[in-house]
Amino acid sequence: MDIIEVLPESPLFGYIRKGDRLISINGAPVEDRLDCQYKLSEERVVLEFETGGGRQTFELGNDYDTDIGLRFARDRIKPCRNKCIFCFVHQQPKGMRRPLYFRDDDFRLSFTHGNFITLSNLKPEDIRRITEQRLSPMYVSVHTTDDDLRKYMFGNRRLAPIVPALKELTANGITVHTQVVVCPGINDGGQLAKTIDDLRELFPGVASIGVVPVGLTKYRRGLPELRPFNPESAGEALKIIHRKQKESFKKSGTRFVYGADEFYLLAGRELPRLNEYEDMPQFENGIGMMRLLLNDFRRRRRYLEKEAGNRRIAFLTGKLGGEILEKETAVWLREERNFMLDIIPVENNFWGEKITVSGLLTGKDMLEKAREIQDEYDTVFLPPNCLNDDNLFLDDMTLEHFRKNVKAKVTMGSYSIIDTLQGVLS
Repeated sequence: MDIIEVLPESPLFGYIRKGDRLISINGAPVEDRLDCQYKLSEERVVLEFETGGGRQTFELGNDYDTDIGLRFARDRIKPCRNKCIFCFVHQQPKGMRRPLYFRDDDFRLSFTHGNFITLSNLKPEDIRRITEQRLSPMYVSVHTTDDDLRKYMFGNRRLAPIVPALKELTANGITVHTQVVVCPGINDGGQLAKTIDDLRELFPGVASIGVVPVGLTKYRRGLPELRPFNPESAGEALKIIHRKQKESFKKSGTRFVYGADEFYLLAGRELPRLNEYEDMPQFENGIGMMRLLLNDFRRRRRYLEKEAGNRRIAFLTGKLGGEILEKETAVWLREERNFMLDIIPVENNFWGEKITVSGLLTGKDMLEKAREIQDEYDTVFLPPNCLNDDNLFLDDMTLEHFRKNVKAKVTMGSYSIIDTLQGVLS
């Protein structure tokens, strides 16, 4: 592992330099940064380095835990080798920033960041490492347990059966959370019910299933023909999910399978109660986010000031969530607290009208809407999930550029409307 920095507080400062390489820990080769962290957890460690003067060995106690003040070059991420018929990366136009075209399928990122992987590129030594180092939980994209159908959906004729792989992981004590992206007419209906049943047989090793609808952009030329969900088909998917939840809860005391917020909003169905999401195992999959936001609002709204002054406030959001936010939050704020506040849905012109969630709104589309309404509002809030860690929108627009081009004050919202508004009132 190549060293890019040695911190002054490191016990190796002055001995090891930038450009040196960590070769082994306690005689075992070091695979990557996660492997390094695991091996440094031993009570005493012997580190071998390749330096400009040859090889050097150092022995350390456990005073430094897993941080010995060395910073390493980025690990090479394992790419996805599948060609899924619904892959969002394949539905992007040219000209966007390079990372958006990279499809990772790396078990390390599954453990550290909750990324869903397919298990299709794991070698026997990877399985051994996952179990030996207790890299649990893992997050796995299943989509279907029918082997032939799964090969078709993944665009990979060599794809190994998924159930035996899951059995091996769970038999070795690894907890797995799974995902099913549903494509109408392909893996819905009876196929969805079978997938849930098959995965349910592996409970509690397989701890949950998140069922989400396929997302289709307007950039699908040359890709397999797929159709989007509509209110009727979304309702049918929910019927299966609810039936399987009841069966699972009766048998094991857990609902086990959870439907994405998108299904409920699209079908016009009431969201489940908060306790029905149990410990929110699929929250990052967009499952339970809306219910958590609404419950937080209802629980804390009485603490808001009676008057908001003359501040005119707009919340930009995706079209799918706009209606429920207007009904459940904005109406109350206007009637009970005299807020001059509106929920403003934004049309997704960049990806196409079939993409309606706020997390996939681009800077360009939101900027056009913000400039359209900038004379009507004093503050415009952006969705909390529309920027990356570098304050870039999906289309590479910076937050700074966005703000410079809108007369109104532009700020980021949060997953709590109350916290967001209190920031304005303070």
